[in-house]
Amino acid sequence: MRCVLLLKYFLPGEFVKDIFEITPEKLKERNVKGIITDLDNTLVEWDRPSATPKLIEWFKGMKENNIQVTIVSNNVEKRVKSFSDPLTIPFIYKARKPMGKAFRKAVKDMQLTKDDVVVIGDQLLTDVLGGNRNGFHTILVVPVASSDGAITRFNRKIERRIMNTLKRRGMIQWEEQTK
Repeated sequence: MRCVLLLKYFLPGEFVKDIFEITPEKLKERNVKGIITDLDNTLVEWDRPSATPKLIEWFKGMKENNIQVTIVSNNVEKRVKSFSDPLTIPFIYKARKPMGKAFRKAVKDMQLTKDDVVVIGDQLLTDVLGGNRNGFHTILVVPVASSDGAITRFNRKIERRIMNTLKRRGMIQWEEQTK
């Protein structure tokens, strides 16, 4: 019983193939006014320095629909700032996800409540766990790239075990999608 309760922290509220399946219309149906999103392998590949034209349009669509976006990343300031500044997207670097401080700061900075915000990311151990532990609706995306940095590669091994356990217990209601 206790194991099942702990596993729920790793269970995302939704699972989508990519960020582009998350539209302003779908978010507005849920009364979402803000997004906390991871950067690397959620929005772009971990080694891509800037946003793609398609991603720039996605950000523009959110802004036009009055949905605020804040990037919350465990990466260093230089990486997150160089990506976010040209887009004028607020960001928090060295977030220490899954710890809650950066999530709470993002919500406060957006002047919203956690009920108004979704957390989007590609990792169970940082984005989903952090979002769930702090009471947010979480959306897991398939990683943009099939390669990762060293720490993330280690996390992915753990995540695969957690996902297999969730599947065995019938807690996952989707088919895993890969690119």
